[in-house]
Amino acid sequence: MLVVRGRLREHAKETLQTDLQHSIQTFQDLQARQRAALQRENTLLAALPTLRALMIARDTITISDGARDFWKLSGNDLFALADQDGRVLATYSTVQNEHDELSASLQKVLFAPGKHYLTSGGNLFEFAVTPIYFGAKESGTLLGYVIGGYRIDHELLQEVGRGAGAEAIFLVDHRVAASTLPNVQQNALLPVETSQGTAPVLLQLNGQRYLAASSDLSSRADVPVHLVVLKSLVAVDRAEAEIRSVILFAGLLSIGVGCVLMLLLARSVTAPLERLASAVQAFAEGNRDYVLPSGGPREVRFLSATLAEMREEIQRKNTALLEAERLATIGRMANSVSHDLRHYLAAIYANSEFLASPTMPPEERAELFEEIRLAVNGTTDMLDALLLFGNTGSSLRRSPASVASVVERAILLVRSHPDAERVTFKMSEVSEDTTADIDARQVERAIYNLLLNASQAAAEGADAHVVVISITGLQDTIAVTVQDSGPGVPDGIRHSLFDPFVSKGKQKGTGLGLTLAHSVAQEHDGCVELVSSRPGETIFRLTLHRRAQGSVSQTHMDDLVIL
Repeated sequence: MLVVRGRLREHAKETLQTDLQHSIQTFQDLQARQRAALQRENTLLAALPTLRALMIARDTITISDGARDFWKLSGNDLFALADQDGRVLATYSTVQNEHDELSASLQKVLFAPGKHYLTSGGNLFEFAVTPIYFGAKESGTLLGYVIGGYRIDHELLQEVGRGAGAEAIFLVDHRVAASTLPNVQQNALLPVETSQGTAPVLLQLNGQRYLAASSDLSSRADVPVHLVVLKSLVAVDRAEAEIRSVILFAGLLSIGVGCVLMLLLARSVTAPLERLASAVQAFAEGNRDYVLPSGGPREVRFLSATLAEMREEIQRKNTALLEAERLATIGRMANSVSHDLRHYLAAIYANSEFLASPTMPPEERAELFEEIRLAVNGTTDMLDALLLFGNTGSSLRRSPASVASVVERAILLVRSHPDAERVTFKMSEVSEDTTADIDARQVERAIYNLLLNASQAAAEGADAHVVVISITGLQDTIAVTVQDSGPGVPDGIRHSLFDPFVSKGKQKGTGLGLTLAHSVAQEHDGCVELVSSRPGETIFRLTLHRRAQGSVSQTHMDDLVIL
């Protein structure tokens, strides 16, 4: 269809070019006939005795007055009389108040060879000159000349254009003198005016496309004159639009048929592949019972059987890997707590033996009892941490509580810990409302762990041992910031701070403090983050949401299953 459209367009263009050449020739033939008619009219007028008698008078005023009757008799747009020397004596035309300028223009071209066009005041005339003789032409006396012409205007061009089947424009001195089209701008005609010969040019005039050709008539006038003939491309554009519509319809129909064929192809060929891909995705999401496709092409059946074997092998390997991971986690936990637990038990055992001595003074008994109490409390804290770690992820017992009060209780608990004896706690004044729906027990334990870690770090600092606590309440969240004056977090554990049993650089502890704080914050739709860390300043921030946001977050750690 595209090829047909292109060939039709070329054929239409060639036809219009031929029509343009015929139209130009028709215009020129019509003008030649009009000039011949002018010549015959002038010949008839020149043979009138009254006109000959008028010319014999040799008086300019008499000839000028008498010429008016002959102008009316001729019915032409232009009528003039000249003496035997070519001097224009009288000029009359249908153009008002232009007689003097018209006489001057006529005087210039009257006897110029081959001139048939006259321009005056923006008007274009075609004229013919016939001599007036007293007696016969061969033996008579030349009395003067009679000039007749017609004005080339819109009405004339319309009459001629209907005969030629085209639109026409006359350009005089690069300006539009007459046109069958309204409101034609000269700059739009510049391409055809400057074209070589009569080669057709595509133009856009008044919102329509035209094919135009020009004929240079400057040799017949005293100024540049061009005849521009135009053929409208409306019919061609309409036919091309119809062809485009057919092409579009055929294209859409082809697309529709192709889509139907593709759907049929997908159902017969690619549907088993889609089911196989769904089986792979289901296995990746943990669905191990998804039924694999058993039909389809041979390649799909082969892939399905291979995937089934691979799925069984992955399940076996995964089971073994989980078992090994459980054992490794138990080993890490045992290695983490065994040293501290053994230390506490040894202190309890040794001090118990000393207490059994009957000769020990009461003061020493009290000191030994205090050491036993501290060892028992340490063991209890360790067991509480392990139990809380094991229970992380269970349902929360939320109730409205003041986070500031929870922080104060946690500070009181930390102050009684031996690691906080030399540490100064400073809490910024809280002006915002810190009420939130929280599990106060778990949040208190999380803040306690952060404060204890900060106390242990501050105690290792070179300068003052200070821990600063501040609380910030926003519309939806509450943030608790803990800043210590310790040496900072080692670079080697900054990316694994919140993993369980990470306690690098600490002499004691299970390595569960930050893990528990992070898990509790997540269950309250918040987080714990290391804001900054450098020698002399380490800042941790715990963020909690004031209200529960849907389901409670679950920690994704396999160690919870083990514990």
